[in-house]
Amino acid sequence: METKILIVEDDREIRELVRMHLETDGYTVVEAENGQVAIDLFHPNNFQLVLLDLMMPIKGGFETLQEIRSRSDVPIILLTAKGKDEDKVLGFGMGADDYLVKPFSMVELLSRVKAQLRRYTKYTSQPHKQSVLLENGSLALDQKRFECKKNDEFIKLNPMEMKLLTFFMENIGITFTKKQLFENVWGEPFFGDNNTVMVHINFLRNKIEDDTKKPTFIRTIHGIGYRMESHRD
Repeated sequence: METKILIVEDDREIRELVRMHLETDGYTVVEAENGQVAIDLFHPNNFQLVLLDLMMPIKGGFETLQEIRSRSDVPIILLTAKGKDEDKVLGFGMGADDYLVKPFSMVELLSRVKAQLRRYTKYTSQPHKQSVLLENGSLALDQKRFECKKNDEFIKLNPMEMKLLTFFMENIGITFTKKQLFENVWGEPFFGDNNTVMVHINFLRNKIEDDTKKPTFIRTIHGIGYRMESHRD
């Protein structure tokens, strides 16, 4: 089956270099030089992954990200010259799955692409699982419907938040380090400290906790990592 990737990048040299490496690995690549062209090209069933530059003319990366995410759960990897934490946080909050700060190596790019495609394939094939309902107190996670509820009210989660919450709810009461979470949920080797896990946990807490300053579901175990507490009677 063909795997089609949309690359949205205003720098022609970067765009062509990335396309060449992706095509060498067997992917079909469609190019867009700005966000407006990307939106015009994008249809939910046409692409399996999007590589998205943030700094572009006409329609910027964040606006493009928001519009694509409103239509599809396809993995989105941000390509940005900005290394500021606030840009990463904003991107994750709007539904990005990963980011690469320029200049990046093609080896790292291909590794991230493969990891995101593996996760997305696994995520979209989950309706065939036998065990689909996870519960912890007022939280209920339906893996078949990709739905989360708290007190019977729907909570909208992006694919990575869904996968992270699923992992916690399958392992209630167990403390995990950031390394363990990253390698189990993101499916990649953990090379040193980064804030990816923390940022996603913060966003998840904003959606499931009554008070994010005093979380009762996902607790920080200082000096170790994180744990989901049991809310079962």
